Amino acid sequence: MELQWDGSAFWGWQAQRGLRTVQDTLLAASLPLAAQVQRPVAAGRTDAGVHARCMTCHLDGSSWRLEATRIAAALNARLPPDLQVLAVRLAPPGFHARYSCLSRRYCYRLLVGPQALPLERGRCHWVKGPLDLPAMRRAAQILVGQHNFSAWATAETRNPERRLYQVEIRSEPLAGGELVEIQLEGESFLRQMVRGLAGTLLQVGYGRRDPEELPALLRGQPRSRGDPNLPAQGLYFEGALYPGEGSAGLTDLD
Repeated sequence: MELQWDGSAFWGWQAQRGLRTVQDTLLAASLPLAAQVQRPVAAGRTDAGVHARCMTCHLDGSSWRLEATRIAAALNARLPPDLQVLAVRLAPPGFHARYSCLSRRYCYRLLVGPQALPLERGRCHWVKGPLDLPAMRRAAQILVGQHNFSAWATAETRNPERRLYQVEIRSEPLAGGELVEIQLEGESFLRQMVRGLAGTLLQVGYGRRDPEELPALLRGQPRSRGDPNLPAQGLYFEGALYPGEGSAGLTDLD
């Protein structure tokens, strides 16, 4: 299934005792619909405050009490307004939302202008600017490929080698400012890696870091050599890519 949520009031995806999380909220809504439901698994794990535009997850259950085509509507009737199901599809044998995933896409949104915009509050990170977008784009291209991303990983014990397929800087005018999006696609990401990379690209935009410094950072420099993470509210999980047809490689039930 594909989910969308506003992360403002969630403590991320992963279940945590005593805290409101996406995983627990979805599980609670699913329990009345089947005799047995396992804990849902997502393509990625988001931190507190991070949004998701289209997160793929799988939900295994037995003896469902309604037809599969009605599950999305039934779940949405039980879910809060800040978490909704976009689609439910039948997964092929062996499908796993996390391990079958070929790539994941994230977007970090910057609002650039002389003042914050109330209607964008909680949806992006406001900076006054101006930003040197050509320099940011040069730096973004240096990040593409397989590198050691230790300089941008927070409290991470996994292998720091990751491959980024694409890093793009896009911009569009807004009334009262400009929206700059940092879009990244990669096989997988380290903990808070995207927010760290966005922080470095912002420093490049301000002229406080030269793009030519990045190759050295990509050779396994410690986290202290990177830049501060940007706030969670500007980050979106955009989608996941799987083998087969469609954005999630699933068989549509409609």
